[in-house]
Amino acid sequence: MIEGMTMDESEVYAEQLATQLRKGFLAYCVLKVCSHEPKYTSDIIRALSQAELVVVEGTIYPLLSRLQKDGLLAHEWQESEQGPPRKYYKITEFGGNVEQHVSKKIIALNATLKKL
Repeated sequence: MIEGMTMDESEVYAEQLATQLRKGFLAYCVLKVCSHEPKYTSDIIRALSQAELVVVEGTIYPLLSRLQKDGLLAHEWQESEQGPPRKYYKITEFGGNVEQHVSKKIIALNATLKKL
């Protein structure tokens, strides 16, 4: 601990680091969830929650927009039995390639952590 830093400050700093890690990891997880079939936003949130990664709509919508803008996701409209058409997200070929590369990076990082 840095001299003069209280436990509360260290917890805040640790939370900031964890937030940065979570942001990149969340993008990867969304790509993973959308890699098998097109997913509706609430289905993405549900899948992430079932994996114990809690996200809210206020976080997921900007992320989906950014992933789409960056060419990693595309959307398609599907008719709904319960109202207006719904936007479903699916991974693009580029997004699939990125997801595979990130998966390899995660394996390498995990191996590094195990060595420490």
